[in-house]
Amino acid sequence: MKNNIKKYNLWSKKILLGVTIGSATLFSACQKDLLDTVPKTQVLTNNMWLTENLTDQGVNGVYQGLRLGQMLYIYDTYATLQGRDNSTLMNATATASSGIFSSTWQNLYEGVHRSNNAIYGIANVSPVGAEKKARLLAEMKFLRAFYYYRLNQLYKGVPIYTEPIEWDKVDKPRSTEKEVWDLIIKDLTDCINEPLLSNRYDKGKAEFGRVTKSAAYALRGKVYMYTQEWVKAIADFEQVKNMGHTLFGNYANLFKGDNEQSPEIIFSIQNIALAGYGSDYQFRFGSRSAFGSNWNTYLVHPDAVDRYQRKDGAKFNWDDYLPGYNQMAPGQREVFFLRNNLTTAEISNIEKRTTNKLDMSLYLPTGNEERLKKAYEDRDPRLVSNVILPYSTFVGANGATDQTFTSRWPYRQEFGGVFDLRTDIVPNFYYYPRKFVYEGANPGIPNREAGAYDYIVMRYADILLLWAEALNESKKPGEAVLKVNEVRKRAGVGELLLGIGEQDLRKEIREERRRELMCEGVIYFDELRWKTLKETSFYTGNGIKQAWGGVVSPYDWRGDQLYTWPIPQVERERNTSLTQNSGWDD
Repeated sequence: MKNNIKKYNLWSKKILLGVTIGSATLFSACQKDLLDTVPKTQVLTNNMWLTENLTDQGVNGVYQGLRLGQMLYIYDTYATLQGRDNSTLMNATATASSGIFSSTWQNLYEGVHRSNNAIYGIANVSPVGAEKKARLLAEMKFLRAFYYYRLNQLYKGVPIYTEPIEWDKVDKPRSTEKEVWDLIIKDLTDCINEPLLSNRYDKGKAEFGRVTKSAAYALRGKVYMYTQEWVKAIADFEQVKNMGHTLFGNYANLFKGDNEQSPEIIFSIQNIALAGYGSDYQFRFGSRSAFGSNWNTYLVHPDAVDRYQRKDGAKFNWDDYLPGYNQMAPGQREVFFLRNNLTTAEISNIEKRTTNKLDMSLYLPTGNEERLKKAYEDRDPRLVSNVILPYSTFVGANGATDQTFTSRWPYRQEFGGVFDLRTDIVPNFYYYPRKFVYEGANPGIPNREAGAYDYIVMRYADILLLWAEALNESKKPGEAVLKVNEVRKRAGVGELLLGIGEQDLRKEIREERRRELMCEGVIYFDELRWKTLKETSFYTGNGIKQAWGGVVSPYDWRGDQLYTWPIPQVERERNTSLTQNSGWDD
């Protein structure tokens, strides 16, 4: 089990457990009614900050707000991942009344209002000393900036509140997208200019997980990417490096609990192995064969797998391993994914199909698995770190005993000497996430929804690739290539050559982000910013796909309004001054 030093220090434990201040409760992340009601934590402002202890608890409540709806990987089900079930955003059924829009809005504004309450209370009521007060104010401004950052990424222009308000006084009109970016930049600049805020915290420090100056530089640099102020973004990313952030030496091990405080991590949402306060990666990513018997809610899209290059950096091409594969109808490719030594009954079932009958002359009874596995060998090592591939193994649980399972098709049985990887969707065959999934029968967590892996919000590889993007957009492709190659070298994949043109490099940087940051809830926001979502996720014939590309449920592009989320209908009914984004009907 990982080192949990930081998990049990006083401040973070209070963040995770929630607090009660006066008669106002700062709700924990598992309190479901936060999804259905307007924020009410902005009442009793004066009473909440009367002592240093209450001040600490109030600050912890603002951090706790990060856990409200911030399971960031969910966003990547619209990009590199796929849901086992189709979503309203992907099948063109979303409306302004859809729950995803209202719950996200309410959760993020809960964070905004907690931040405003804290900023007012610390500045005007709290008796804490001047130095601590200055540091806490900087932290709270960062958190307010973060909540507004996420709101502006999705809704592009939202009401600005910077003072505590009563719950029924949410009546401001929308500010412009630029005005919101300006507010975020101001808050982050104040944070950066606070001399008492630490640059960063080293591994094992009790304060690890709190806001730092490097996190403020990183987030401000990200904002400058949206405003296309490339020189300013570059300067901020340089400061992140100067404050000691570096790449961790081993990509696969970076995402294990022992290394989540490495210098690569800039800011993360803290989780603890305690029911109600841990991550649910295991439950949502894990299979039935993994500890906890999980649901496979989120799967890996085949396009994401195909993006991983060969180890030497050459583009992967299925035809190099299975001649004619690319020209085949996707459903017909299933024949290459069949396990060795199919039984007579299994072959009969395939032949009896009324749709998608396979050309079994292409099947190799004693070599089908080996032929397919060659397509995954000699690939970018991040692929096997991130994905459970066909005929690869996974160490899961057989009761209280470790058991090695193999992902095979068609599935036969989990135990009894066969040990096929069993999923919650046995009738179909997919690529499954490996990243963030605990292995073994006794991983040191109490249950599948109490993982101790932190939710990574920003890490240095993300910043390096944004830095490369900003350099390339500043007509400095040579310098940009060097930043990309830092990430590729750590991954163990062939480096890009100097001399690549600006347009080609732009594509390479985007593809590198999709490979490097898979499952981390980053890529969807990139696709919105780049306006590439239609071409990467909604091209004709795409949808939820089995490993060979057969569509289980199609995606449907509703229109360019998908690049901007609608203002939730419930919010427009509550606040009639809110205007709707173009293309969305109420």
